[in-house]
Amino acid sequence: MRNAIAMLALLQVLAIPAAQAEIDLIARHSVPGSLSDLSGLAGPLESGVPGNLLGGYGSSIAYTGAGNLFVVVPDRGPNANPYNPLVDDTTSYINRFHTMELRLTPAPRGSALPYGLSAVLKSTTLLSSPTPLAYGTGALGTDAARTLASGVPQLNSINNTFYFTARTDGFDPGRPSTYPGNARFDPEGVRVSNDGKRLFISDEYGPYVYQFDRATGRRIKSFVLPDYYGVGTQSASGEKEVSSNTSGRIANRGMEGLAITPDGSKLVGLMQNPLLQDGGRKDVRNRIVAIDIATGALEEYVYLLASSQNVASEIVAINDHEFLVDERDQREGTEAAFKKIFRIDLSSATRVTGMERLPADLTPAAKTLFLDLLDPRYRLAGKDFPQKIEGLAFGPDIVMNGRTRHTLYVTSDNDFLAEQPSHFYVFAIDANDLKGYEPQKFTGQVR
Repeated sequence: MRNAIAMLALLQVLAIPAAQAEIDLIARHSVPGSLSDLSGLAGPLESGVPGNLLGGYGSSIAYTGAGNLFVVVPDRGPNANPYNPLVDDTTSYINRFHTMELRLTPAPRGSALPYGLSAVLKSTTLLSSPTPLAYGTGALGTDAARTLASGVPQLNSINNTFYFTARTDGFDPGRPSTYPGNARFDPEGVRVSNDGKRLFISDEYGPYVYQFDRATGRRIKSFVLPDYYGVGTQSASGEKEVSSNTSGRIANRGMEGLAITPDGSKLVGLMQNPLLQDGGRKDVRNRIVAIDIATGALEEYVYLLASSQNVASEIVAINDHEFLVDERDQREGTEAAFKKIFRIDLSSATRVTGMERLPADLTPAAKTLFLDLLDPRYRLAGKDFPQKIEGLAFGPDIVMNGRTRHTLYVTSDNDFLAEQPSHFYVFAIDANDLKGYEPQKFTGQVR
Protein backbone atom coordinates (compact mmCIF):
# COMPACT_ATOMS: atom_id res chain seq x y z
CA MET A 1 0.00 0.00 0.00
CA ARG A 2 2.86 2.35 0.82
CA ASN A 3 4.33 1.80 -2.68
CA ALA A 4 0.94 2.65 -4.18
CA ILE A 5 0.76 5.89 -2.19
CA ALA A 6 4.30 6.81 -3.24
CA MET A 7 3.40 6.14 -6.87
CA LEU A 8 0.29 8.32 -6.54
CA ALA A 9 2.45 11.14 -5.16
CA LEU A 10 4.87 10.76 -8.06
CA LEU A 11 2.07 10.77 -10.64
CA GLN A 12 0.59 13.83 -8.98
CA VAL A 13 3.89 15.69 -9.34
CA LEU A 14 4.37 14.58 -12.95
CA ALA A 15 0.90 15.88 -13.77
CA ILE A 16 1.52 19.31 -12.25
CA PRO A 17 1.67 22.02 -14.93
CA ALA A 18 4.35 24.70 -15.03
CA ALA A 19 4.05 27.70 -12.75
CA GLN A 20 2.22 30.73 -14.12
CA ALA A 21 4.10 33.19 -16.30
CA GLU A 22 2.94 36.41 -14.65
CA ILE A 23 4.33 35.83 -11.18
CA ASP A 24 7.27 38.19 -10.75
CA LEU A 25 9.82 38.63 -8.00
CA ILE A 26 9.60 42.35 -7.29
CA ALA A 27 11.61 42.79 -4.08
CA ARG A 28 13.90 41.01 -1.66
CA HIS A 29 15.49 41.96 1.63
CA SER A 30 17.83 40.33 4.14
CA VAL A 31 17.95 41.19 7.84
CA PRO A 32 21.19 40.39 9.74
CA GLY A 33 20.89 37.63 12.31
CA SER A 34 22.85 39.52 14.95
CA LEU A 35 20.23 42.17 15.78
CA SER A 36 18.22 42.48 19.01
CA ASP A 37 14.46 42.54 19.41
CA LEU A 38 12.44 44.93 21.60
CA SER A 39 11.72 42.54 24.48
CA GLY A 40 14.39 44.03 26.74
CA LEU A 41 15.44 40.49 27.76
CA ALA A 42 19.15 40.93 27.06
CA GLY A 43 20.37 38.50 29.73
CA PRO A 44 21.96 35.25 28.56
CA LEU A 45 19.92 32.08 28.15
CA GLU A 46 21.22 28.69 29.37
CA SER A 47 23.28 28.31 26.19
CA GLY A 48 24.87 31.75 26.56
CA VAL A 49 22.87 33.29 23.72
CA PRO A 50 21.19 36.62 24.62
CA GLY A 51 17.49 36.31 25.33
CA ASN A 52 16.63 39.17 22.97
CA LEU A 53 18.29 37.84 19.83
CA LEU A 54 16.11 38.80 16.85
CA GLY A 55 15.83 35.56 14.91
CA GLY A 56 13.67 32.67 13.88
CA TYR A 57 10.79 34.94 12.92
CA GLY A 58 10.76 33.75 9.32
CA SER A 59 8.93 30.71 10.70
CA SER A 60 5.64 32.48 10.06
CA ILE A 61 4.30 35.79 8.82
CA ALA A 62 0.79 37.24 8.68
CA TYR A 63 -0.61 40.47 7.32
CA THR A 64 -2.52 42.58 9.85
CA GLY A 65 -4.78 44.41 7.39
CA ALA A 66 -3.36 47.77 8.51
CA GLY A 67 -1.06 49.65 6.16
CA ASN A 68 2.25 47.83 5.79
CA LEU A 69 2.16 46.09 9.18
CA PHE A 70 2.79 42.36 9.53
CA VAL A 71 3.24 40.08 12.52
CA VAL A 72 6.07 37.56 12.52
CA VAL A 73 6.52 34.77 15.03
CA PRO A 74 9.84 33.23 16.07
CA ASP A 75 9.84 29.50 16.72
CA ARG A 76 11.31 27.89 19.82
CA GLY A 77 14.28 30.18 20.19
CA PRO A 78 18.03 29.57 19.97
CA ASN A 79 18.97 25.88 20.02
CA ALA A 80 21.81 25.78 17.51
CA ASN A 81 24.49 26.25 20.19
CA PRO A 82 25.20 22.82 21.75
CA TYR A 83 25.09 22.86 25.53
CA ASN A 84 22.71 20.15 26.78
CA PRO A 85 21.46 17.33 24.50
CA LEU A 86 18.98 16.16 27.14
CA VAL A 87 16.79 19.13 26.21
CA ASP A 88 17.84 19.18 22.54
CA ASP A 89 19.83 22.35 23.34
CA THR A 90 16.62 24.34 23.82
CA THR A 91 16.44 27.13 26.39
CA SER A 92 13.94 28.97 28.54
CA TYR A 93 13.58 31.57 25.77
CA ILE A 94 10.19 33.25 26.28
CA ASN A 95 7.97 32.86 23.22
CA ARG A 96 6.94 36.09 21.52
CA PHE A 97 5.72 37.75 18.36
CA HIS A 98 6.97 40.86 16.60
CA THR A 99 5.12 43.53 14.69
CA MET A 100 7.06 44.70 11.64
CA GLU A 101 6.53 47.34 9.03
CA LEU A 102 7.43 45.91 5.62
CA ARG A 103 7.36 48.75 3.13
CA LEU A 104 7.76 48.48 -0.65
CA THR A 105 9.25 51.52 -2.40
CA PRO A 106 10.07 51.94 -6.10
CA ALA A 107 13.70 51.08 -6.74
CA PRO A 108 16.07 53.46 -8.55
CA ARG A 109 16.25 53.13 -12.31
CA GLY A 110 18.57 50.34 -13.33
CA SER A 111 18.00 48.23 -10.20
CA ALA A 112 17.74 44.46 -10.55
CA LEU A 113 14.20 44.47 -9.11
CA PRO A 114 11.44 47.07 -9.46
CA TYR A 115 10.98 47.62 -5.71
CA GLY A 116 13.07 47.93 -2.61
CA LEU A 117 11.82 46.43 0.65
CA SER A 118 12.52 47.82 4.11
CA ALA A 119 11.84 46.01 7.38
CA VAL A 120 11.35 48.02 10.58
CA LEU A 121 10.69 46.30 13.90
CA LYS A 122 7.87 48.17 15.67
CA SER A 123 7.23 46.07 18.78
CA THR A 124 7.89 42.76 20.55
CA THR A 125 5.14 41.10 22.59
CA LEU A 126 5.69 38.15 24.95
CA LEU A 127 3.24 35.23 24.98
CA SER A 128 1.73 34.12 28.27
CA SER A 129 -1.07 32.20 29.95
CA PRO A 130 -3.45 33.58 32.60
CA THR A 131 -3.28 30.20 34.38
CA PRO A 132 -0.29 28.20 35.71
CA LEU A 133 1.86 26.14 33.33
CA ALA A 134 3.99 23.02 33.80
CA TYR A 135 7.66 23.99 33.59
CA GLY A 136 10.78 21.82 33.59
CA THR A 137 12.38 21.19 36.96
CA GLY A 138 15.87 20.74 35.52
CA ALA A 139 16.19 17.20 36.90
CA LEU A 140 16.92 15.35 33.66
CA GLY A 141 18.89 12.32 34.78
CA THR A 142 21.86 11.15 36.76
CA ASP A 143 24.44 13.26 34.93
CA ALA A 144 24.93 16.19 37.31
CA ALA A 145 26.87 18.13 34.69
CA ARG A 146 23.78 18.25 32.50
CA THR A 147 21.24 19.08 35.18
CA LEU A 148 19.59 22.44 34.58
CA ALA A 149 18.04 25.04 36.78
CA SER A 150 14.27 25.29 36.89
CA GLY A 151 12.65 26.27 33.61
CA VAL A 152 10.38 28.84 35.25
CA PRO A 153 11.24 32.26 33.75
CA GLN A 154 12.33 34.83 36.34
CA LEU A 155 9.98 37.28 34.63
CA ASN A 156 7.01 35.23 35.86
CA SER A 157 7.34 36.51 39.42
CA ILE A 158 8.19 40.03 38.31
CA ASN A 159 5.14 40.39 36.06
CA ASN A 160 2.90 38.00 37.98
CA THR A 161 2.15 35.91 34.92
CA PHE A 162 3.04 32.57 33.30
CA TYR A 163 5.14 32.82 30.15
CA PHE A 164 5.42 30.13 27.49
CA THR A 165 8.97 28.97 26.85
CA ALA A 166 10.95 26.95 24.36
CA ARG A 167 12.55 24.39 26.67
CA THR A 168 11.56 20.84 25.80
CA ASP A 169 11.17 19.72 29.43
CA GLY A 170 8.28 22.12 30.07
CA PHE A 171 5.50 19.54 30.21
CA ASP A 172 3.34 17.57 32.64
CA PRO A 173 4.50 13.94 32.29
CA GLY A 174 1.10 12.67 33.42
CA ARG A 175 -0.69 14.24 30.47
CA PRO A 176 -0.62 13.83 26.68
CA SER A 177 1.41 16.31 24.66
CA THR A 178 -1.75 18.17 23.61
CA TYR A 179 -2.39 19.25 27.22
CA PRO A 180 -2.73 23.07 27.11
CA GLY A 181 -1.18 23.41 30.57
CA ASN A 182 2.28 22.61 29.23
CA ALA A 183 4.68 25.54 29.23
CA ARG A 184 6.67 24.38 26.22
CA PHE A 185 5.61 26.05 23.00
CA ASP A 186 7.15 25.95 19.53
CA PRO A 187 5.22 28.46 17.37
CA GLU A 188 5.26 27.77 13.65
CA GLY A 189 2.11 29.30 12.17
CA VAL A 190 0.33 32.61 12.81
CA ARG A 191 -2.75 34.40 11.51
CA VAL A 192 -4.56 37.57 12.56
CA SER A 193 -8.30 37.66 13.24
CA ASN A 194 -10.47 39.74 10.96
CA ASP A 195 -11.04 42.36 13.66
CA GLY A 196 -7.26 42.63 14.11
CA LYS A 197 -7.47 42.07 17.86
CA ARG A 198 -6.45 38.42 18.13
CA LEU A 199 -3.68 36.12 16.96
CA PHE A 200 -4.00 32.41 16.22
CA ILE A 201 -0.76 30.44 16.60
CA SER A 202 -0.05 26.77 15.88
CA ASP A 203 2.90 24.84 17.23
CA GLU A 204 4.95 21.67 16.97
CA TYR A 205 5.26 20.50 20.59
CA GLY A 206 1.60 19.69 21.15
CA PRO A 207 0.56 20.22 18.51
CA TYR A 208 -1.36 23.16 19.92
CA VAL A 209 -3.55 25.81 18.31
CA TYR A 210 -4.00 28.80 20.61
CA GLN A 211 -5.75 32.15 20.41
CA PHE A 212 -3.97 35.15 21.94
CA ASP A 213 -4.92 38.72 22.69
CA ARG A 214 -2.83 40.73 20.26
CA ALA A 215 -2.45 43.71 22.58
CA THR A 216 -1.22 41.78 25.61
CA GLY A 217 0.07 38.47 24.25
CA ARG A 218 -2.08 36.60 26.75
CA ARG A 219 -3.74 33.33 25.71
CA ILE A 220 -7.52 33.51 25.65
CA LYS A 221 -8.51 30.19 24.04
CA SER A 222 -7.21 26.71 23.26
CA PHE A 223 -8.54 24.60 20.39
CA VAL A 224 -8.73 20.88 21.19
CA LEU A 225 -7.16 18.56 18.62
CA PRO A 226 -7.81 14.80 18.52
CA ASP A 227 -5.65 12.80 20.94
CA TYR A 228 -4.02 10.95 18.05
CA TYR A 229 -2.27 14.14 16.95
CA GLY A 230 -0.31 14.24 20.21
CA VAL A 231 2.00 11.70 21.80
CA GLY A 232 1.17 9.89 25.03
CA THR A 233 4.75 9.57 26.25
CA GLN A 234 6.49 12.92 26.36
CA SER A 235 10.23 13.44 26.63
CA ALA A 236 12.64 16.38 26.67
CA SER A 237 14.55 14.49 23.96
CA GLY A 238 12.90 14.53 20.55
CA GLU A 239 14.45 11.27 19.40
CA LYS A 240 13.39 9.52 22.60
CA GLU A 241 9.89 10.88 22.15
CA VAL A 242 9.71 9.39 18.65
CA SER A 243 11.03 5.99 19.76
CA SER A 244 8.65 5.88 22.74
CA ASN A 245 5.45 6.40 20.73
CA THR A 246 3.64 4.70 17.85
CA SER A 247 1.07 7.39 17.18
CA GLY A 248 0.93 11.17 17.08
CA ARG A 249 3.12 13.84 15.60
CA ILE A 250 6.84 13.39 15.04
CA ALA A 251 8.90 15.40 17.52
CA ASN A 252 9.53 18.93 16.20
CA ARG A 253 7.35 18.19 13.17
CA GLY A 254 3.92 19.11 14.40
CA MET A 255 1.52 21.74 13.06
CA GLU A 256 3.93 23.73 10.95
CA GLY A 257 1.50 25.90 8.99
CA LEU A 258 -1.71 27.79 9.71
CA ALA A 259 -4.21 29.57 7.45
CA ILE A 260 -7.37 31.53 8.16
CA THR A 261 -10.24 31.64 5.66
CA PRO A 262 -11.04 35.09 4.22
CA ASP A 263 -14.25 35.42 6.26
CA GLY A 264 -12.29 34.71 9.44
CA SER A 265 -14.45 31.73 10.43
CA LYS A 266 -11.98 28.84 10.07
CA LEU A 267 -8.38 28.01 10.80
CA VAL A 268 -6.67 25.47 8.57
CA GLY A 269 -3.61 23.78 10.06
CA LEU A 270 -0.99 21.82 8.17
CA MET A 271 1.24 19.18 9.74
CA GLN A 272 4.92 19.21 8.76
CA ASN A 273 5.10 15.43 8.30
CA PRO A 274 2.69 12.49 8.40
CA LEU A 275 1.70 11.26 11.86
CA LEU A 276 3.57 8.25 13.24
CA GLN A 277 0.58 5.93 12.71
CA ASP A 278 0.28 7.19 9.12
CA GLY A 279 3.85 6.21 8.31
CA GLY A 280 5.82 9.10 9.76
CA ARG A 281 8.96 10.08 7.88
CA LYS A 282 8.55 7.14 5.47
CA ASP A 283 5.17 8.26 4.15
CA VAL A 284 3.74 11.17 2.14
CA ARG A 285 0.15 11.32 3.45
CA ASN A 286 0.16 14.52 5.45
CA ARG A 287 -2.85 15.75 7.42
CA ILE A 288 -4.69 19.05 7.18
CA VAL A 289 -7.06 20.10 9.99
CA ALA A 290 -9.81 22.68 9.49
CA ILE A 291 -11.10 24.21 12.75
CA ASP A 292 -14.30 26.21 13.13
CA ILE A 293 -13.21 29.12 15.34
CA ALA A 294 -16.62 29.64 16.96
CA THR A 295 -17.44 26.00 17.76
CA GLY A 296 -14.10 24.17 17.65
CA ALA A 297 -15.59 21.59 15.25
CA LEU A 298 -12.95 19.83 13.13
CA GLU A 299 -12.58 18.49 9.61
CA GLU A 300 -9.55 16.53 8.41
CA TYR A 301 -8.07 16.03 4.96
CA VAL A 302 -4.89 14.68 3.39
CA TYR A 303 -2.19 16.48 1.43
CA LEU A 304 0.32 14.34 -0.44
CA LEU A 305 3.94 15.40 -0.20
CA ALA A 306 5.88 15.02 -3.44
CA SER A 307 8.44 12.92 -1.56
CA SER A 308 8.81 11.44 1.92
CA GLN A 309 12.07 13.41 2.09
CA ASN A 310 10.14 16.69 1.87
CA VAL A 311 8.33 18.63 4.57
CA ALA A 312 5.33 20.98 4.44
CA SER A 313 6.09 24.35 6.00
CA GLU A 314 3.19 26.77 5.51
CA ILE A 315 -0.36 27.21 4.27
CA VAL A 316 -2.22 30.41 3.38
CA ALA A 317 -5.81 30.81 2.16
CA ILE A 318 -6.80 31.77 -1.38
CA ASN A 319 -10.50 31.36 -0.52
CA ASP A 320 -12.51 29.06 1.76
CA HIS A 321 -11.42 25.85 0.01
CA GLU A 322 -8.23 26.67 -1.91
CA PHE A 323 -4.84 27.35 -0.38
CA LEU A 324 -1.18 27.81 -1.15
CA VAL A 325 1.15 25.26 0.48
CA ASP A 326 4.90 25.64 0.88
CA GLU A 327 6.65 22.29 0.38
CA ARG A 328 10.43 22.00 0.50
CA ASP A 329 13.41 19.72 0.82
CA GLN A 330 15.80 20.08 3.75
CA ARG A 331 18.80 21.33 1.82
CA GLU A 332 20.31 24.77 1.42
CA GLY A 333 22.59 26.66 -0.93
CA THR A 334 23.58 24.88 -4.11
CA GLU A 335 22.25 21.59 -2.69
CA ALA A 336 18.67 22.92 -2.57
CA ALA A 337 16.54 21.17 -5.19
CA PHE A 338 12.88 21.46 -4.14
CA LYS A 339 11.44 24.74 -2.88
CA LYS A 340 7.94 24.94 -4.33
CA ILE A 341 4.59 26.52 -3.54
CA PHE A 342 1.54 24.55 -4.60
CA ARG A 343 -2.07 25.53 -5.06
CA ILE A 344 -4.37 22.98 -3.43
CA ASP A 345 -8.13 22.47 -3.36
CA LEU A 346 -9.98 20.63 -0.59
CA SER A 347 -13.33 20.54 -2.42
CA SER A 348 -13.09 16.96 -3.65
CA ALA A 349 -10.69 15.62 -1.03
CA THR A 350 -11.78 12.73 1.21
CA ARG A 351 -12.74 13.78 4.71
CA VAL A 352 -10.80 11.66 7.15
CA THR A 353 -12.24 13.37 10.20
CA GLY A 354 -11.93 11.28 13.35
CA MET A 355 -9.88 8.54 11.69
CA GLU A 356 -6.90 7.74 13.88
CA ARG A 357 -5.40 5.77 10.98
CA LEU A 358 -5.85 6.78 7.39
CA PRO A 359 -7.81 4.47 5.07
CA ALA A 360 -6.04 2.79 2.17
CA ASP A 361 -8.42 4.38 -0.33
CA LEU A 362 -8.68 8.16 -0.19
CA THR A 363 -8.65 11.20 -2.45
CA PRO A 364 -6.04 13.76 -1.38
CA ALA A 365 -6.31 17.49 -1.89
CA ALA A 366 -5.96 18.43 -5.55
CA LYS A 367 -2.52 19.94 -6.11
CA THR A 368 -0.95 22.06 -8.87
CA LEU A 369 2.35 23.91 -9.00
CA PHE A 370 2.00 27.62 -8.36
CA LEU A 371 5.53 28.91 -7.85
CA ASP A 372 9.00 27.34 -8.01
CA LEU A 373 11.37 29.50 -5.98
CA LEU A 374 14.35 27.86 -7.70
CA ASP A 375 13.13 28.80 -11.18
CA PRO A 376 16.19 30.36 -12.88
CA ARG A 377 14.26 33.47 -13.86
CA TYR A 378 14.05 34.54 -10.21
CA ARG A 379 17.82 34.23 -9.73
CA LEU A 380 17.41 33.11 -6.14
CA ALA A 381 19.15 29.73 -6.39
CA GLY A 382 22.78 29.54 -5.35
CA LYS A 383 25.08 29.25 -2.38
CA ASP A 384 23.12 31.74 -0.26
CA PHE A 385 19.68 30.23 -0.73
CA PRO A 386 18.21 29.29 2.70
CA GLN A 387 17.07 25.83 3.69
CA LYS A 388 13.99 26.82 5.64
CA ILE A 389 11.46 28.65 3.49
CA GLU A 390 8.69 28.70 6.09
CA GLY A 391 6.47 31.79 5.90
CA LEU A 392 3.76 32.81 3.40
CA ALA A 393 1.41 35.78 3.58
CA PHE A 394 -0.61 37.79 1.11
CA GLY A 395 0.09 41.48 1.56
CA PRO A 396 -1.67 44.60 0.28
CA ASP A 397 -2.23 44.90 -3.47
CA ILE A 398 0.01 47.21 -5.46
CA VAL A 399 -0.36 49.02 -8.78
CA MET A 400 2.39 48.28 -11.30
CA ASN A 401 2.41 49.87 -14.73
CA GLY A 402 -1.24 50.78 -14.38
CA ARG A 403 -2.55 47.39 -13.28
CA THR A 404 -3.38 46.08 -9.84
CA ARG A 405 -1.43 43.05 -8.68
CA HIS A 406 -1.56 40.88 -5.59
CA THR A 407 1.54 40.49 -3.41
CA LEU A 408 2.85 37.33 -1.76
CA TYR A 409 5.48 37.61 0.98
CA VAL A 410 7.78 34.63 1.49
CA THR A 411 10.14 34.36 4.48
CA SER A 412 12.95 32.12 5.72
CA ASP A 413 13.76 30.90 9.22
CA ASN A 414 17.41 31.51 10.16
CA ASP A 415 17.30 29.26 13.27
CA PHE A 416 18.58 32.17 15.40
CA LEU A 417 22.04 31.84 13.87
CA ALA A 418 23.73 35.22 14.31
CA GLU A 419 25.79 34.71 11.17
CA GLN A 420 22.76 33.81 9.03
CA PRO A 421 20.30 36.48 7.82
CA SER A 422 16.53 36.22 7.62
CA HIS A 423 15.25 36.61 4.08
CA PHE A 424 12.11 38.26 2.70
CA TYR A 425 10.98 37.74 -0.90
CA VAL A 426 7.99 39.56 -2.41
CA PHE A 427 6.20 38.34 -5.53
CA ALA A 428 3.61 40.20 -7.61
CA ILE A 429 0.78 38.14 -9.06
CA ASP A 430 -1.70 39.00 -11.78
CA ALA A 431 -5.37 38.40 -10.98
CA ASN A 432 -5.58 35.89 -13.84
CA ASP A 433 -2.88 33.80 -12.18
CA LEU A 434 -4.75 33.71 -8.87
CA LYS A 435 -8.33 33.24 -9.96
CA GLY A 436 -10.75 32.84 -7.08
CA TYR A 437 -8.56 34.78 -4.67
CA GLU A 438 -10.43 36.51 -1.86
CA PRO A 439 -8.39 38.78 0.41
CA GLN A 440 -9.01 38.44 4.11
CA LYS A 441 -11.94 40.62 5.15
CA PHE A 442 -10.39 42.77 7.86
CA THR A 443 -12.88 44.89 9.79
CA GLY A 444 -10.53 46.60 12.23
CA GLN A 445 -7.40 48.73 11.92
CA VAL A 446 -5.50 47.68 15.04
CA ARG A 447 -1.91 48.86 14.85
